[in-house]
Amino acid sequence: MIIILKQGSTPEQVEGVESTLKEMGYGVHPIYGVERTVIGAVGAPGADKEAAADQLRALEAVADIVFVLKPYKFVAKEFKSEKSVVRAGDVEIGGNRVVVMAGPCTVESREQLLKTARAVKAAGATVLRGGAYKPSTSPYSFQGMGLDGLKLLAEAREETGLQVITEVMHVRNIELVAEYADILQIGTRNMQNYEILEEVGKIRKPVMLKRGMTAKIEEWLQAAEYIVMGGNTQVMLCERGVRTFEPYTRNTLDLSAVLAVRELSHLPVIVDPSQGTGRSSMVPAMSKAAVAVGADGLIIEVHPNPEKALKDGAQSITIPAFNQLMVDLPAFAAAAGRSL
Repeated sequence: MIIILKQGSTPEQVEGVESTLKEMGYGVHPIYGVERTVIGAVGAPGADKEAAADQLRALEAVADIVFVLKPYKFVAKEFKSEKSVVRAGDVEIGGNRVVVMAGPCTVESREQLLKTARAVKAAGATVLRGGAYKPSTSPYSFQGMGLDGLKLLAEAREETGLQVITEVMHVRNIELVAEYADILQIGTRNMQNYEILEEVGKIRKPVMLKRGMTAKIEEWLQAAEYIVMGGNTQVMLCERGVRTFEPYTRNTLDLSAVLAVRELSHLPVIVDPSQGTGRSSMVPAMSKAAVAVGADGLIIEVHPNPEKALKDGAQSITIPAFNQLMVDLPAFAAAAGRSL
């Protein structure tokens, strides 16, 4: 169950609630928010819950108690009925406006990144994507520019005003990446890397958690729970396609997952049509479809010369194609009751 404490509760009152829960046999997981504190209580027998709740409600600091039966608690809709809004600078993700994140799969050079950043900014994107560290199936593929790539992303942000999202691949790089990026991305291969999830839970920067390529939605939400339990409530999910038996597309983009998460959780959902299909020809149509079903944002790979890209050129759209997509998208956002 989740114990919601009253605004202004003193540290002593919070400690008193925690002590009471521990005496009852519960594991205690507090989240200290700006306005109020909530405590997740897990582990005690279900038969004791009602009696425990009655006892807890008698404590002066307790405002409300929420029972959550799902294996994830803090990211469940029962915990928070209204959708969460994640904030990166002046960009709000999860509100009425659909957010577009765009840029190259990988930072390859200063010229390539700045040209792309300027173009996607002019077209209406508000977040610049770009990989400084790149996971590759083959150890011989380009692995990214590392720190130099992070510095170029920061330079692009300084010039364009775009917020920056980039991937964290290893727990030892979290603080370094957080120094340069506004949003940390956890990739599909690390969705269940619990050490990374726990560590990004300790920082106070937005995190975008991509769905594992073979992960069930429940597993995806439980991975998000690790981050929120650490105290970082600025979490969004990203549907990037799942691996199926179909070889024509790189992955099978599961747009029904957007609706499923809406029913199960309060977290915002982003869709990645580039990784989701692996084919640039499909990216515009799947982007429109994602907005139509209620996605809170898109993350799209854009490259000035996809045929010369060092990584994933086949799924990257050109700058003119991105410009046209940004002209087309507002109608689909309006049809879903949103704006771009």
